[in-house]
Order: sequence, then structure tokens, then C-alpha cells
Amino acid sequence: MDKPFYPSSEENKAPILAAIAPRLNGARRLLEIGSGTGQHAVHFAAALPHLTWQCSDLAEQLPGIRLWLAEARLANLPPPIALDVDGTWPEGLFDAVFSANTAHILSLARVERMFAGVGRLLAPGGLFLLYGPFCRGGRHQSDSNAAFDDWLRRRDPASGVRDLDDLARFAAAAGLSLAEDLAMPVNNRTLVWRRLGEPASPQ
Repeated sequence: MDKPFYPSSEENKAPILAAIAPRLNGARRLLEIGSGTGQHAVHFAAALPHLTWQCSDLAEQLPGIRLWLAEARLANLPPPIALDVDGTWPEGLFDAVFSANTAHILSLARVERMFAGVGRLLAPGGLFLLYGPFCRGGRHQSDSNAAFDDWLRRRDPASGVRDLDDLARFAAAAGLSLAEDLAMPVNNRTLVWRRLGEPASPQ
């Protein structure tokens, strides 16, 4: 098979990296939820060699991700793992979790389960970096986001651009607090959630 390729991932990888890199200086182990093609993982792992970047996605996505990882041959990119937010989550704690353009694809109930899973996996003080379009108080931040939300819901009524009020409620239940809300190109945002509690002291 040919490597899968998303033009949008190619377009947004540089601004996303610029946003997340300074916030991952102290992290050593990161889980990516919904790695898609693997394009982001290869770009980010190459720029952040101190960080083990663990890809994950639904089982049917893993062959394409493996092609990108095999070509990159990066020591900090282990084999991808299967992860469905409704299924089994990986063992152990992560210093950070990253996910791009997943919240508007998942149903609202599954977004809630994603936050719950992230809350269980993150070490105290760890970050959940969530990228995508969001609305606030039921109001879209742009006409293009409103049109995108309409398109998503016509394709799948369970999907849609998510409201920050809902995410804040899910986060609070999972022990997460919004630390930063970063404006990104084309009316997207990177939401930086922090796991409550103090980080463990270095050994």
C-alpha cells in the first residue's frame, strides 16, 4: 500500500509544532490519540528527540502509520498501538497526551470518555494538548467553523464542533484544568489542559 497522506496535516504541522514544542520541554513520554496517517508524529518526533512519541489509533489505521514510521526510522517513535476510547487503554503514566482533529469526529459521549481516559493516563502536572476547531457558549468562532459543523452533522449527526463548556465539564471530572487556550491558523485552537496535582520529583 502507499503511504496515506492528508494535505491538512502537511499544512498545519508547522504551526502545531510551534505551539506544543515549548510546552513539552520537560516531557519524556507522550501518547498521541488518533494519529491518523502518522504525518504529525514523524514531524513532531524528529523535532523533539528527547520525547518518546507513542502513536495510537483504531486498528485499521495502524498499517498506514507503520509505513510513515518505517520510513522515518526515528528511535523515539515506537510501533503504533491500537486505541479505541471505548476499549482498552495503555498501561502506565504519560507526561503528556496530544490529539488533533478528533473531538469533532467522536460523538460527545466518546469525547467525554477520551477525557476520562486521558485523566487516568496523565501523570500529575502532565499536559493534554488538544488541537482543532471549537465553539464557546454555543457560538462558533467563525463562519467557516459554523459551515464545517453543519457539514459534519449532516454526514454524521453524532459528530460536530465541540463547545468549550462541555469540554471543561469533562475535564473537571477527569481531574484536568484548562491552562492555556492558544489561537491557531484557520480558526483552530490548541487547548492545553493540565492534570491536577504536583508532578513527581525527579529520581
